[in-house]
Formats: sequence, C-alpha cells, structure tokens
Amino acid sequence: MESKASMEPVRCAVIGYGPACNMGRGHCQDIQATEGLEIAAVCDVDPNRTAEAAKDFSGIETYNDVSQMLKKANIGLAVVVTPHNTHADLAIQCLKAGKHVIVEKPMCLTVAEATAMIETAKQSKRMLTVYQNRRHDGDFLAMKEVIGKGLIGEVFHVETGGCGYGHPGHSWRSNKQVSGGAFYDWGAHLVDWVLHLVQGKVVGVTGFFHKRVWHDVTNEDQVHAVIRFESGAVADVQISNIARVGKPRWRILGTKGAILDQGGGSFKVNTEVEGIPVEMEVKYKQSDWKPYYRNIAGHLLRGEPLDVTPESARRVIAIAETAEKSAKTGETVAAPYE
Repeated sequence: MESKASMEPVRCAVIGYGPACNMGRGHCQDIQATEGLEIAAVCDVDPNRTAEAAKDFSGIETYNDVSQMLKKANIGLAVVVTPHNTHADLAIQCLKAGKHVIVEKPMCLTVAEATAMIETAKQSKRMLTVYQNRRHDGDFLAMKEVIGKGLIGEVFHVETGGCGYGHPGHSWRSNKQVSGGAFYDWGAHLVDWVLHLVQGKVVGVTGFFHKRVWHDVTNEDQVHAVIRFESGAVADVQISNIARVGKPRWRILGTKGAILDQGGGSFKVNTEVEGIPVEMEVKYKQSDWKPYYRNIAGHLLRGEPLDVTPESARRVIAIAETAEKSAKTGETVAAPYE
C-alpha cells in the first residue's frame, strides 16, 4: 500500500448549498479540515447559492446541474445535502457515474429506496454511507460507555424522544411528501442511537401516529414507535409537536441499574456496588463530529472499516417506515432486513 504522504487527496463535491442551517457549508468545512480529503466542487440549482459557495471556498468549481458536474468535475466523492425525497435518486445517479457517495441523514424515505442505493453501490463498487454524525455526540458516547462497561447490566427498556408544543414551521421539513414525515428528521438520530444501545434483531414495531392540531402542514403532529427486540428488550421513541408536558431525554433500564437523562450536560446513573445502592452523576463527553470524515478518508485511502454502513442506515429507515405501516393497520409489523 502507498504511504499516506504519497496519496493524492480524494476530491469531493457537495450537492446542495442551501441556506437552511448552512449544512452544505458545514460539510465543505469538515472536508477541508480532514487530511486526505479536498473540497473541489459545489452544485446547487440556485445560482445565488453557488455564488455564495465560491466566495466561501476560493478555487472550487461550481455547477447548477448535477449531470453536468458529474460529466465535467474531477471528483471521486459526492456528498448529497438536499431535501430527503431527492436522496435516493441523486445517490444512485452519482454511484452510477463512478463516484463514492455520502448522503445526509435520513438515508432516504423507504426501504425500497435504501435497498436500491445499496445494490447500486455494490454493482458500481463504490462506497455508500450516511451522515449519522451524531453517533459522536457527547451524551450518547457517555451513555454508550456506561452501558458498555456493564454498570447497569443488560439493557431491557429504553425511552427517548423529542417532545414539545409548537408549530413545526413551514419549511420543506414540515412537508411529508418531501421530508418523509416527522420521524425523518431528529427521529433518524434517535432511532440510530437506540439501535446501537440495544443490540440484536428487531422482531416487531408498533406505531402510533397523530394528526390533530397543525393542519396547515402535512407532517404528523406526533409519531411514536415501540420497538421490540429478539432479546425481549423494548425501546420507545416519540417525536411530538403537541406535547404540553415533556419527558426525559433518556430513561434506560438495565438488569443492574438505570440511566436518567434530563439534559443539562450530565445524566444520573443508579446502580449497585457490592450490594450497596449507588447514585452517580456522569458528565457528557465532548461532542466531536470530526471523526466522521476522518473515517471516510481512512476508508477510501487506507481500507479502514466504514463506521456507518449503508445497511445500518437502512435499519433506521425500516423502523420509521414500519412504524407508519403499523399505525395505519393497528397491528405490530415485522421490520424488514433484520
């Protein structure tokens, strides 16, 4: 294998430089800050946004059409930072053009789309991954460490969610046809976290969806999935814009103890040491999303294992899609690809 110093950096393009949250800019900055990667191009349908990108990153190429960029730009990796309903088509287009692909979360809207993306990546012999950067959030890392060290024993029950009361806004993220629904924004992170805290096969998902208050947008007002694992463990995930009373960020029960996280930089752990009940406070670790792109560089340049496999991201989509199917039928539904 070539030495690290002799390798040419992977030239990257970001597709989507919209002003919302400056996510396109954030990806460009992270790429530039990662040894082995280089931001080479930005594509956006809005010329005003590509003009902004050219100001932010001197020397890059800009395009307003993905097909033209794929034909003309000398790039090896495309990062898709666009509305959710465009992820699958753009990823497949880039993969077929011979580019490695990162897709912003959520991966796509349906399991069928996710599978088509995965199969195209295999056929094209190119990397496909999803930007599940919040696997590197400090609160999640601290809880994962506590559980991994066995301080609360085997986890059998998890509750988490994002609950509040207020209009969700009028952006495309509140448009179900474009966003996928209320489970496809923060819910994608919550479900991904749960699937890492509770190991094993999912055997059933029960969904409860509500549309009761905000009728000027098409996303659900509240979504709720109860996930049952082969081990018997259960996870409860809720996202709500109609909850006047909140709930803990995390409530995790294990055979030897429990975790309660109310936010604020630390969480409580109740456990037992030599028969004596103990309550301790554990501070969040430092959040650091830089390892995500370092892993991409390591994978493409040195063959390191990929942290976020497309199959793991498909599991998240499967939970969201299956929860909605269950809510419509009133029955528990088996999740695919488990």
